[in-house]
Amino acid sequence: MATETATLGGGCFWCLEAVYQEMKGVQHVESGYTGGHVPNPTYGQVCEGTTGHVEVVRIVFDPAIVSYREILEIFFTIHDPTTLNRQGNDVGTQYRSAIYFHSAEQQETAKHVIAEMANVWDAPIVTELKPEETYYKAEEYHQNYFRQNPLQGYCAFVVAPKVAKFRTTFTDKIKPE
Repeated sequence: MATETATLGGGCFWCLEAVYQEMKGVQHVESGYTGGHVPNPTYGQVCEGTTGHVEVVRIVFDPAIVSYREILEIFFTIHDPTTLNRQGNDVGTQYRSAIYFHSAEQQETAKHVIAEMANVWDAPIVTELKPEETYYKAEEYHQNYFRQNPLQGYCAFVVAPKVAKFRTTFTDKIKPE
């Protein structure tokens, strides 16, 4: 079975990871960092905002079940692509809206989806569109964070509402239990 990879940044990686883990056709989601200039950054370094990295999720999916376009449509529903370097109370370049493409086809699809989303949002889209270059997996305690810590404050008040929005907006995209 052929798979594709999508790499997206839209605020804290815990939010995106939690949503995409529930999506049909998604085989694996991993939290990590990309887009910066410091090799092998730590979470603490990325949080300082000086490495240039973005908190991202790397999504491995089956394009026979879910398309890259659908991955992006959900991305633009669960985060605000109009706020530069912030998502809610998470502020800094590490929280910027970003799509890191893996092929020319992904780049073209992303350009089209961004153009379409410009008609949906009331403010300009600020989502960065670049090829993924160097990616670093985040520390192990960040993986499956929401699943392991659903009652933690940030998870309960920030992540859970995004997961709920996905579940109510994209009922046909949820993995069967």
